[in-house]
Amino acid sequence: MPASDPVIVVVGSVNVDMIVRSETLPRPGETVVGGELLTAGGGKGANQAVAARRLGADVRFIACVGQDPAGAAELARLQEDGLATSWVRTDAAASTGTALILVDRHGQNMISVAPGANARLSPADVQAARTAFASAQVLLVQLEVPLDTVRAALELGRAHGLITILNPAPAGSLPDDLLQLVDWLTPNEVEAAALLGTRVEGLEAALAAARALRTRGPRHVVITLGAQGAVYAGDGDGWWVPPFAVAAVDSTAAGDAFNAALAVALAEGRSIPEVLRYASAAGACAVTHPGARPSLPSRDDVAALLARAGGATVTGTRG
Repeated sequence: MPASDPVIVVVGSVNVDMIVRSETLPRPGETVVGGELLTAGGGKGANQAVAARRLGADVRFIACVGQDPAGAAELARLQEDGLATSWVRTDAAASTGTALILVDRHGQNMISVAPGANARLSPADVQAARTAFASAQVLLVQLEVPLDTVRAALELGRAHGLITILNPAPAGSLPDDLLQLVDWLTPNEVEAAALLGTRVEGLEAALAAARALRTRGPRHVVITLGAQGAVYAGDGDGWWVPPFAVAAVDSTAAGDAFNAALAVALAEGRSIPEVLRYASAAGACAVTHPGARPSLPSRDDVAALLARAGGATVTGTRG
C-alpha cells in the first residue's frame, strides 16, 4: 500500500437498480413468475466509484442525479460509502437514472436502463470539477453519460497527466480520435465486437481483437471474458489472465469491480501483471454476491481471494 491513498477521478452515471432474481431469464413475450425483488444503488459510474473507495482509493466522483427522492437516496448511499458528493450535481429537470435488471440462477443478467439525469451530465459539469483532476493519478470513465462529456473528461485527464481508462459500456461504436485519448480500454466480448464490427468469441479471437483495438489508439487493451478470464494486449505483449474459481451468484457488477480495481492498482504503480491479476480477483469477488453495489468487494476481500488462489498469474506470448 502506498504512503497515501491513490487518487482516482470517476466520471459517470448514478442509477437506482431494481433487480429481479428468478430461475430463468424471460424470452421475448414470455413472463417468468416467482422471482424476488431487490432495490439497490447502481450505475456504472457510481458502482466503479464506490468499488474504488472500498479498495482504498481517494475518489472524486463527477455525476448528476435528479431532484427527486431517488436522487436524495442515492446521494445518501454514496456518502455512506465514504464518497464526497461535492461534484454530484442535482438536476430539477430530470429523474434519477433507473436500471431494470433480471438475473437468473446462473448469475447471467439482462439490463434495461432509463438514463434520466445521467443524460444531462455535461462537459460544463466536468470543467466545473477540474480541481478534482489536479492531484489525481487515474481517470475512469464509461458510456452511460453523453459522449461529449466522456470526451471532455478524457481531454481534461490528458491535460493533467492522468492515466485514462475507458470502460466502453454499454456497447457501441466509437471514433478513433476519442480512442486516442485512452490509455487503457476495457471492453467485454460484446463491447469489443461492437467497436470492431465483428464477432469476438473465444480466447484467440479476443486476443486478436485486443491487438486490433490497440491500433486505433489505446496503449493497453483488456477484454474481459467472464468465466474464461481476460486477455491483454499492449507494447508487443499478448497475455491471458486466468479466471478465479468462485461460485457465481450474480454477474451484474463484475465489470465495475474489475475496472475500479484496475484503476486502483494502476494508481498504486503496480506492474502490469499485478494490475491484471488484482482486477480479475476483484471481478471474481463481485460475482459471489447478489446486486450491483452490494456485491462490490473490499480490499480485504480481494486480498483474501488472491491469497487462496496462490501464485497463478497471467500467461502469454510476445508478438
